[in-house]
Amino acid sequence: VQLQASGGGLVQAGGSLRLSCAASGRTFSSYAMGWFRQAPGMEREFVAAISRGGGSSRYADSVKGRFTISRDNAKNTVYLRMNNLKPEDTAVYYCGADLGYTVSTHQYEYDYWGQGTQVTVSS
Repeated sequence: VQLQASGGGLVQAGGSLRLSCAASGRTFSSYAMGWFRQAPGMEREFVAAISRGGGSSRYADSVKGRFTISRDNAKNTVYLRMNNLKPEDTAVYYCGADLGYTVSTHQYEYDYWGQGTQVTVSS
C-alpha cells in the first residue's frame, strides 16, 4: 500500500484546510484509515480515524468539533477537513492505513504510512 498525503500549508488561526491522502496498491475499502500528527520535539499523536466503510469514526478530544474525517472509497482517498485551526495544530500530519478491523487510535496498529504534509497555523 502506498499513501500520498497532500493539502498542508500555512494558514492563519481560525482558518481552514483540507488534507487528502490518496492510496494505491490494495483495495482501499479493506483497511481503516487514520490521521496522526507530530509537532517538533513531540511524540506522534492520534488525530482522527475512520472505518473501512466510513460509517464509524473517532477523534482526539483536542480536535472534536473542529476536524472531520471522511473517505471516498471510489477515489481511494481519505480526507481531513480542519476548521477553526489553532497555532497548537501546527505539525506534520501523517495518514496511516490499518488492515485490522477496528478504528484504532494507536499508531502501532497502523501498517502503512504516508510521507506527511506540513500544517502551520500562525497566530
